[in-house]
Amino acid sequence: MANIFQIGSGMVGSAMALDLAKNHDVFLSDNNKKSLAEIQSQNNSIEIQQLDVTNKNALSEWIQPADIVLLAVPGFLGYETLKTIIEAGKHVVDISFAPENVLDLNILAKKNNVISIVDAGVAPGIPNYLLGYWNSRMKIESFEYYVGGLPKNPTPPFYYKAPFSPIDVIEEYTRPARMMIDGKLITRSALSEIETIEFEEVGKLEAFNTDGLRSILSTMNHIPNMKEKTLRYPKHAQLMIDYRNKGLFDKDNIQGTSRQLFEDWKLEENEQEFTIMDIIIEGTTEKIKYHLYDEFNTTSQTSSMARTTGYTATATINLILEKLWIDSGVFPPEIIGAKEQCMHHILNYLETRNITITKK
Repeated sequence: MANIFQIGSGMVGSAMALDLAKNHDVFLSDNNKKSLAEIQSQNNSIEIQQLDVTNKNALSEWIQPADIVLLAVPGFLGYETLKTIIEAGKHVVDISFAPENVLDLNILAKKNNVISIVDAGVAPGIPNYLLGYWNSRMKIESFEYYVGGLPKNPTPPFYYKAPFSPIDVIEEYTRPARMMIDGKLITRSALSEIETIEFEEVGKLEAFNTDGLRSILSTMNHIPNMKEKTLRYPKHAQLMIDYRNKGLFDKDNIQGTSRQLFEDWKLEENEQEFTIMDIIIEGTTEKIKYHLYDEFNTTSQTSSMARTTGYTATATINLILEKLWIDSGVFPPEIIGAKEQCMHHILNYLETRNITITKK
């Protein structure tokens, strides 16, 4: 049993804290007293602390008793908070998906003998683990994945609900999408190259370019063709393009837009939703496809996006605690996944929580 200090108590944070509390002592912080109290009401063994992560001294002091830290703050807070945790000498798993390059903290982590695994959610996360595994076993020519979290009963005009901060979604819709084509790093506009894909479980969805490859662009730059696309219901992408063209995502307007979208995109309590993902890895001798489809869990009343993102992160926490990975530094999941024992640990952990990734 370990002392796990978790920062962030949103929808995903709730799922993670309750999962970890089954086998560990969990200490949970957030700036939101209400969300902390709600989680503690479901498991009173979880100790809570209101905390502003921008207060670096308070953060460093709070995590001193930690064996490991789980970081789940909005992306714009991610880099500096991760840096503070590493400076405090604490192992950390991060799912904040900061816009900055968190791999720049690698030297600091090595200096402080810290294991930091970043981008350890559903995506980035699961595709990275799988790519790392297959990259160590065959020459890969192409890697792509398509992923989305969506309500089961979409309503106009957005046909979308977000289980996390709209600011992070807006960042996804505005940051240029990087990809590899024929061995060259190229950039396309986010929300571009919209295509329609039919899925057995949900019918037609639209896929468009987003900047989801992140660390893979540097760690796997020997793979000549790589791209990531986000999945949404039809009509959503064009509406977001219209928002962007009107300047509603610009720096001067983003806070107001985000506040409005927080209300428009908020999932209702126990609202049915799903996560869907296809991962395609093509080598010189074999083409491998993985498929994930997961729905809101009615037994635990936990959203699919919280489950798939959160349990990948808690699996990664346990991976470090079980000493399956012992090297210090900042690592994305594709580096960890190259070790067979680590990759199977992640998949088995998810399977025990009824999240199945099917190889086709």
